[in-house]
Amino acid sequence: MILDLFKLDGRVAFVTGAGRGIGQALAWGLAQAGADVATVTRSGNSAETRRLVESCGRRFLDLKADLGKPEERKGLAARVNAELGRLDILVNNAGVTGRHPPESYPLDAWRYLQEVHVHAAFELAVQCSEFMFPRGRGKVINLGSIMCFEGGLNVTAYAAAKHAIAGLTKSLATSWAPRGINVNCICPGYIETEMSGVLQHDPVRGPQILDRIPIGRWASPDELAGLCVYLASDASNYMHGSIIPIDGGWLAR
Repeated sequence: MILDLFKLDGRVAFVTGAGRGIGQALAWGLAQAGADVATVTRSGNSAETRRLVESCGRRFLDLKADLGKPEERKGLAARVNAELGRLDILVNNAGVTGRHPPESYPLDAWRYLQEVHVHAAFELAVQCSEFMFPRGRGKVINLGSIMCFEGGLNVTAYAAAKHAIAGLTKSLATSWAPRGINVNCICPGYIETEMSGVLQHDPVRGPQILDRIPIGRWASPDELAGLCVYLASDASNYMHGSIIPIDGGWLAR
């Protein structure tokens, strides 16, 4: 049956930054499809995500680390594999943002953002591959953005990082497809989250953005979960290196 291809029973997903927002929605979606879920957050406290995952009868593991610090990224995939017994799916979701004119962008903030978005995504993909290669299968899902395709306004570090994520996705897919690892990238448009609230409610930028979205609204985080489940499942086994917008028609306009 076609729907059986979307089932994730018996698999373990590692979703970074799943304490709230998009990451939480993706973790819950994967759990509803049958996966056990691990996450890593700076606070080490994802009580609501735990509740959602465990309400599906799935196991949940919460790790604490700041992905912007290389020393705290070491061994995370091994801990997931040791605690939950396997590692099948990586969702590189964790992210931060910052808005400054390029000429006054603080370099420390620039470097930290690249660490979280790019360096951590690459390092965790490599860590997880150690447990995927022996099985000859695995799914790596990177979270990009419509900024994989655009420059944005005063989000230089973020746009640069998301362009890098698109390139990383394609390169890893090219290298790992022969070994059974699917690497793809979800590119959300404007999503209602705590992090985006300042922009959404800005009296100038808020209406400008809304006016350009053909569907006429921002998305809720759970509207990304279906695509994530698809990319994590056997239904997407022939997808490698795809950069997939899910943006209410933003890029089509």
